[in-house]
Amino acid sequence: MTFLHKTNIARSTSEIEYHPLIPFLPENAKVLFLGSFPPQRKRWCMDFYYPNFINDHWRIEGQIFFNDKNHFVDSIHKRFKINEIIDFCIEKGIAFFDTATAIRRLQDNASDKFLEVVEETDICALLEKLPHCHAIVTTGEKATETICKFLNIPQKPKVNTFVPIPNTYNKDGKQLVLYRLPSSSRAYPLAFDKKVEAYHHMFKLMLP
Repeated sequence: MTFLHKTNIARSTSEIEYHPLIPFLPENAKVLFLGSFPPQRKRWCMDFYYPNFINDHWRIEGQIFFNDKNHFVDSIHKRFKINEIIDFCIEKGIAFFDTATAIRRLQDNASDKFLEVVEETDICALLEKLPHCHAIVTTGEKATETICKFLNIPQKPKVNTFVPIPNTYNKDGKQLVLYRLPSSSRAYPLAFDKKVEAYHHMFKLMLP
């Protein structure tokens, strides 16, 4: 199964790069992860979210839900098990997209610091397709700032905290929150076990 969009990846850091994936929005989703933008295609090991093999997002979820950080890892081929991941996210109700649909890379890397947002995502349009969503979850500074600006959230949450999203409710009448987690990137200076603990706490609250 592939989630690649027809749009081509930019050939140079000065060109506009359009989002290469379509939003992954299971109708039963209660949690919506919104990052900033995917890494360059050369860093992918699968055609889905968090595709960089050295990013620990899927190891964190494997540890939380299966007590095995390698549950979604194909160690032999150095890639993630995309079909198992997709089935799992549909079952649990976890959605994914990013806060930018078009960007320029100011340097030849995946750092948020060097991303210029050309076109922001219409977050409200995403939420309309997620009637039972409880929380938007971010794991980075740029994504958090972009969402706060787009949704007029006056207070940016600190890591491991959440704030209510003004005037935003789901079909069940529950007010949505913006929940900020530590990055799953290994460049983020926090031990893997501490990241697992933080993500586990969020899921426990937002996936009842």
